[in-house]
Amino acid sequence: MIRPPHFWSLQRLSVPALLLAPVAGLYGWVAGRRMRQKPKATAAVPVICVGNYVVGGAGKTPTALALARIARAQGLHPGFLTRGYGGTTREPLVVDPDQHDAARVGDEALLLAEAGPVVVSPDRPAALPLLASQGVDLIIMDDGFQNPSLRKDLSLIVVDGAAGVGNGRVFPAGPLRAPLRTQIVRTDAVIVVGDGKPGDRMVRRVSRAGKVVLKAKLEPAALRVWGPRSFLAFAGIGRPEKFFNTLDAAGVPLTDVKGFPDHHAYTAEDARRLIARADADKLDLITTSKDYVRLARQDGDLAALRARTKVFDVRMHFENEARIGALIADVVRRVATR
Repeated sequence: MIRPPHFWSLQRLSVPALLLAPVAGLYGWVAGRRMRQKPKATAAVPVICVGNYVVGGAGKTPTALALARIARAQGLHPGFLTRGYGGTTREPLVVDPDQHDAARVGDEALLLAEAGPVVVSPDRPAALPLLASQGVDLIIMDDGFQNPSLRKDLSLIVVDGAAGVGNGRVFPAGPLRAPLRTQIVRTDAVIVVGDGKPGDRMVRRVSRAGKVVLKAKLEPAALRVWGPRSFLAFAGIGRPEKFFNTLDAAGVPLTDVKGFPDHHAYTAEDARRLIARADADKLDLITTSKDYVRLARQDGDLAALRARTKVFDVRMHFENEARIGALIADVVRRVATR
């Protein structure tokens, strides 16, 4: 995946966005029309969709993991459904971290598999029999908000508070996956992660539309003292600088950073260069859990990079977790009576 262009984040009208407006208009019309289609399938159990309005990352996977934790506390047995972005699997597949790697099922699927059953399937309705075979009584769908194939009983949209929806324009003139109004109408609640004026603007917009707004933040999964050596941090996620800022806020001593495109497939050359940079300045290596699982089941230089790298785990913390729990309990009750 390529890095998002700079003009996507500009609040003023830019020349590239203006030139791309005709293409964006056509793309938005097609995407909006698709979103308005009736679902092709309905699951026997509740489906909670964790999506976002824009292309790229916003914290969907940590949110999905947090929802599963809350659901388990209610006595539920949640499972995950993902299309396996970045993987090669085309048929429905139950993820086994001992057999599958990110090249086959995608990095998000491997992270989710640490918390419950995961089925990877580009055709989401086709995954339902496999999820049922795992005894799942709640499906948490990581992404797929704009995909109409499977009925969603609760749509939770994750918004990065520091990025918002960028310039508010539809791809490729901006980062939106479909016209914002079309997406907001189909939203049940928006989860704004972190602080920032772009996120504040989204809070006002969705509040005026009568949608629930929740606040959350990513925080270290465990408190620890880092050091004594400083670190070279690397990450191939939607906004690598966000990860680097999180490390700095957590007191991780940083000397160097290296960002890669989202879902970057690391090469042996990448590994050799990162290790060489770390050795030259006597640094330790640190990365995200998503990048770390991308290095699993590798050999040679990539295995050496994984062995040298520490992981900075984060978890999603909701300001009002009880409200999230109530949303889950309510959707379970509604589906049970339909």
